[in-house]
Amino acid sequence: MMLDQVKNLSHQMRLFGIHQACDRRAAEAVAQQLHPLEFLRLVLEEELLARKDRTAKALTTKARFRFRADLEDLDLTFHKDLTQAKIKELAELSFLHNLENLLILGKTGLGKTHLAIALGKRLCHEGHPTQFLPVNFLFEEIQAAKAAGRYLNYVRSLIKAKVLILDDLGLRNYTHEEATSLIDILEERYHKAPLIVTSHRHLSGRTPGLA
Repeated sequence: MMLDQVKNLSHQMRLFGIHQACDRRAAEAVAQQLHPLEFLRLVLEEELLARKDRTAKALTTKARFRFRADLEDLDLTFHKDLTQAKIKELAELSFLHNLENLLILGKTGLGKTHLAIALGKRLCHEGHPTQFLPVNFLFEEIQAAKAAGRYLNYVRSLIKAKVLILDDLGLRNYTHEEATSLIDILEERYHKAPLIVTSHRHLSGRTPGLA
């Protein structure tokens, strides 16, 4: 059967999106009397979407988010300066394209981490490698990397991330060694790749929210 041959060929060529959708798309093509090129376009779109979905899932796993979060689920009740219009702007990822950093400020329990993770998930969905790290865990990994002689390699891995999310900056005072390591990372990423930082500490003259 022709359909079985197409499915076998697509599977051998690792075109899994086409493999999964060809039954449905072939039935549509027959029912709607589609032009062969239109059918080809549809199955290629299925393949593209399947690959994008696999990439997004792999990037999301690699990002190591603490929990699942979506922009649509963000509670804006306590975010007086965070509007739906601002959420839409953030979802368009203009900060990434403009190499702008995001500083998310506010008291504990206001959803800073939720917003940061939701943006990280959005970045992964669009194919951008993202790394999520609570700052205290970052320092533990740095210490382990130094002990193993892998410090430079570890720092380079953080620099390679398209977006680095540092969660809960400023929960405690940092040692000189910790502060130096943090500066090493920030300086290497400066004007090269954006950061998303959450913190409960407010900058002078800033109100809670996005800075």
